[in-house]
Amino acid sequence: MFTDIARLLIETAAAIFGAALLLRLYMNWAGMPSRNPLAQFVLALTDWLVRPLRRVIPAAGRFDLASLVAVLLLALIAMALTDLVAMGLIYWDRAFIRAPFTVLRWALNLVFWLTIIHVVLSWVNPHAPIAPAISMLLRPFLAPFQRILPLVGGFDLSPVALIIMIQILLLVVNRAGL
Repeated sequence: MFTDIARLLIETAAAIFGAALLLRLYMNWAGMPSRNPLAQFVLALTDWLVRPLRRVIPAAGRFDLASLVAVLLLALIAMALTDLVAMGLIYWDRAFIRAPFTVLRWALNLVFWLTIIHVVLSWVNPHAPIAPAISMLLRPFLAPFQRILPLVGGFDLSPVALIIMIQILLLVVNRAGL
């Protein structure tokens, strides 16, 4: 039981921080202003790790390589720690193989939760300070579905289609990266 609790805590903490690093990477690529409340939160949460890495790893245009390296290192450490807790040993070869799949899983879950938050905000408070930022981040993911799916009774069904697509991709990633 202790092993399961420890794995849950490691995986949850790593997933939350990994999602923040991926969000930082994506927000930088998308050109989101740093004065946005969501950007300020993510920057405050991840600066302690990304800033020192930036001294060694420069950005490549709009692509923040330091954030990418940070999230890959975090996934590698999380995989190593879960192996250590579960099996008593760290299998580095296994951790190196699983880390990219873990990052992909975190990215898909990030888009899933951004979609859920976007839908809830559109119903509850479409004028919330965070709503434009989330809409901006989701626009590239929702646009292909919005071109295909018509509005049904004034409702946009593209978030539902996106969620279904994410769930399918998660099944594929989970099967491929066990």
